[in-house]
Amino acid sequence: MRLRQPRGTVLHLSHFCLFVHSYVSFAISVHTMKSFGVLAGLAASLPFASAIPAFPGAEGFGANAVGGRNGEVFVVSNLNDAGAGSLRDGLSKPNRVIVFAVGGTIHLASRLVCPKSTTILGQTAPGDGIATYGDGWSFSNADESIVRYMRIRMGKGGTSGKDASTLAEGENMIFDHVSFTWGRDETFSISGTASNITIQDSIIGQGLETHSCGGLIQTDGGVSLFRNLYIDNKTRNPKVKGVNDFTNNVIYNWGGGGGYIAGDSSGKSSANIIGNYFISGPSTSVTAFTRGNENFSGFVLDNFYDSDKDGSLNGKALGASSSNYGGMVLATTKFNYPAPAKVLPASQVVDAVLGKVGASKVRDAVDTFLVNEVKSFGKSGKLISDEKAAPMSYDPAALKGGAKPVDTDGDGIPDDVERQIGSDPNVKDSLKKAASGYSNIEVWANSLVA
Repeated sequence: MRLRQPRGTVLHLSHFCLFVHSYVSFAISVHTMKSFGVLAGLAASLPFASAIPAFPGAEGFGANAVGGRNGEVFVVSNLNDAGAGSLRDGLSKPNRVIVFAVGGTIHLASRLVCPKSTTILGQTAPGDGIATYGDGWSFSNADESIVRYMRIRMGKGGTSGKDASTLAEGENMIFDHVSFTWGRDETFSISGTASNITIQDSIIGQGLETHSCGGLIQTDGGVSLFRNLYIDNKTRNPKVKGVNDFTNNVIYNWGGGGGYIAGDSSGKSSANIIGNYFISGPSTSVTAFTRGNENFSGFVLDNFYDSDKDGSLNGKALGASSSNYGGMVLATTKFNYPAPAKVLPASQVVDAVLGKVGASKVRDAVDTFLVNEVKSFGKSGKLISDEKAAPMSYDPAALKGGAKPVDTDGDGIPDDVERQIGSDPNVKDSLKKAASGYSNIEVWANSLVA
């Protein structure tokens, strides 16, 4: 198992300036619907020697995943479970950037498996965005993959004993603004020889009873968990072994199995636990941290716990005492793991996380429900066994598809956007590199959620 800092974390100043200039200019152009004269060279290939983040704002151990930018573009053109133009078809080969010409819910007859070097850009879907429902995903061995703005909703009908999302091996992956719900085992687990993984700005919620687990984070290879929401999971919110950075997360309405579970076994673990906010809900009957031992070392700072369930956010700081952290050994020095560019004080974390967590370009009814539960500050929340029953009463058809964009050359970038950036809608140039080092299609996709 390997632990290393993300590749290329130091950029030459000239390259960094090129990146900032090209990306900001592009975002302004698309936003204002003006011509793209300031970066007329977007469609031209330019050399860029240094590593770049997976996307602007990518952080942590998985920040520099490459994805499919050196491969080909695949456009998901329908909501079918399989066949030409389906998401499953898009995942049949590695080295792809997957974008969506259709929005709505894809009903899965079996699990999806993500191959290596895959970029999945859910924010490109029209309408309310995209969801998969009915079974889960495997990201095991999906090295160098990037997943953004997806809804991965497994459900009671999914494969028994399986996670909504599982990652047992592989390296250099990042999950950003993903909504994971309704796993039948864990909701999102990372284990085995996995290394250099980030989950950021994502929801991990409502693992289904009778198991109802957020997830195992069990690898020596380094996992970053930044600005996520764990909600309505009976236990494992998360359960951590190995190397972990747990910063600026919100944890709500865990059950009797526990909130953050610290190790609970042999094997050395070391974690930064910084600026998190734990809020008890109706199902909560145990403290925020449990089951630490002498093998688990945690550097803890500025973590809050609101335990009174009184409808107001009025938590108190957890003092730096081993008893407040489940009996783990408290480290005196922060572990040298790749940190967020900005670490928020715990007093600001709840508002910041709830404002944009999950597939929030268009927030669907499920995520809206979960966010509103947190805002009840102890009054609402439930562990569920069936997503179709109350209180969720899930309706997959509620996710609206929107209008399919016109894309004459089929390169994944709509014609109107190509005209704005000075590209040719009749020439497939979406994988040509911009001055920033990102491909044209990535620059466009990044601008949609800038």
